[in-house]
Amino acid sequence: MASLTELLAQQVAAAAKNVEIPANVQSTVLNGLSDSVLKSLTQTATTPGGVDVLKNLFGGKSNAATSPVTALATKIFANNVLGKLGLGNSTNSALTGLIPTIIGKLSGLIKDMDGDGDVDINDIILSLTGKGSAKKSSGSILGSAATAILGGLFKK
Repeated sequence: MASLTELLAQQVAAAAKNVEIPANVQSTVLNGLSDSVLKSLTQTATTPGGVDVLKNLFGGKSNAATSPVTALATKIFANNVLGKLGLGNSTNSALTGLIPTIIGKLSGLIKDMDGDGDVDINDIILSLTGKGSAKKSSGSILGSAATAILGGLFKK
């Protein structure tokens, strides 16, 4: 399975293909979308009750459109990227409107990776670190960061 960064980049690119983004800021916008979603996931995981929020989101028990993960990613993206670019309200709305779609698609891609029959926190950790149930893949920067940030948090 691809690492979370790769999955996230794929989902961002697919979602953004129908939004007109000025060429001079396209990579900033796409990277900003990916970074905002990732920051939202890691910040959610480290807050009280955040693990349950992620389990419900990735397990299909909550809707990406109404998830606090999506709301936080939207806030991060608006503050850190859109606020600095001045793209206009229409483009800003179109871009922030992509976040629920990106998180929803990402949620649908995280599967039972540890073979226990459900999507649980172990599966999320395996996805964040880019490691499959039986295979070890070379760690990405994201995988290392996710392990450092989340590793101790999810130990049973």
